[in-house]
Amino acid sequence: MRYFIWCGNRARFAGKEMQTMKVLVINCGSSSLKYQLIDSETEKALAVGLCERIGIDGRLNHTPEGGEKVVIEKDMPNHEVAIRMVLDALVDNQYGVIGDLKEIDAVGHRLVHGGEKFTESVVIDEEVIAGVEECNPLAPLHNPANLIGVRACQTIMPGVPNVGVFDTAFHQTMSPVAYMYGLPYEYYEKYKVRRYGFHGTSHSFVSKRAVEMLHLNPDDSKVIVCHLGNGSSISAVKNGKVVDTSMGMTPMEGLVMGTRCGDIDPTIVEYLAHNLNKSLEEIMVILNKESGVYGLSGGLSSDFRDLDEASNKGNEKAKLAVEVFSYRVAKVIGSYMAAMNGVDAIIFTAGIGENNIVVRKQILEYFGYMGIALDEEANQMRGEEKIISTPSSKVTVAVIPTNEELAIARETVALL
Repeated sequence: MRYFIWCGNRARFAGKEMQTMKVLVINCGSSSLKYQLIDSETEKALAVGLCERIGIDGRLNHTPEGGEKVVIEKDMPNHEVAIRMVLDALVDNQYGVIGDLKEIDAVGHRLVHGGEKFTESVVIDEEVIAGVEECNPLAPLHNPANLIGVRACQTIMPGVPNVGVFDTAFHQTMSPVAYMYGLPYEYYEKYKVRRYGFHGTSHSFVSKRAVEMLHLNPDDSKVIVCHLGNGSSISAVKNGKVVDTSMGMTPMEGLVMGTRCGDIDPTIVEYLAHNLNKSLEEIMVILNKESGVYGLSGGLSSDFRDLDEASNKGNEKAKLAVEVFSYRVAKVIGSYMAAMNGVDAIIFTAGIGENNIVVRKQILEYFGYMGIALDEEANQMRGEEKIISTPSSKVTVAVIPTNEELAIARETVALL
């Protein structure tokens, strides 16, 4: 049996210290590509970057460790060209961080949907690619783009192993009680209609860090992780395993988000289609891209910084949008306390969770009856790993910055 543990900044494999690896982490979207080159020994990012507007015109933002950001504007007709530009930047004489591409030992890829087929990270081969393609109907906007990145790396760096880390994998410990919908059972059997959950890499990283940071017993712990960003989800993690999570078969279920509506009465889809004289596809665009806090604020913004500023100036729609978001988060947290019969820690992470002082306060105000007490002074911070509840609080509340890229690099090293 294979096993690994993390000892400080080094991994040990079957009791033996592993060789240091440089892992290129790739997160491929339909028109973008985020990357980090991570040293497995120090767990530091040697370089981070973003390719934007792939297939339109193209822009590479590249920042070497300890250096200034470099912006390169050049045509990127496809992802293969984008990855070639990334590799050129990594070995560039002025702003590169390695001397030769042979120093890259492996590539770790974020893969969004693994369905029931993939319950853990895998070394990618043709069989795995075929399996991911079978899951494409479950994530038509994400999986094909992810696989484009895999194919591009295989072409440019033949022989370098590629590892797939799935957003859905961490949530596969949910029981049927949590993941089944109230639909005819045959739809699950034939079409795999069920709840899967997303942001799994983030939930895994943060829940494990919470246990370590707060000195909880890994085999007797109850942690609620609130990954709050433009896309938001919450997970209930009991003894290191997911009991429930707020996103469903797709990332649209659950919380009100940046532009996604979250949970709604499904009859609304039919009602709007008739009244607006729009197709199902057009309504889905509205629910995915024109709703959430963006829609509630009257189209003002999906960025909470803009909403906070507008709220402070008396914009009632912006204020309502933020309050609706906080209320929905609190409702899910409360339900997960019931699902786990208690909670040891509530953790905030991701863009909003790590940085929005107002939202954290609004959410926690719903739990005064439970003896959860916010330390107002400790909460006046952004992007730090910190406990923000008082010493007398019945439940510990903390902010833990997520690091999905590092989690992917760790998974890659562990497999290889």
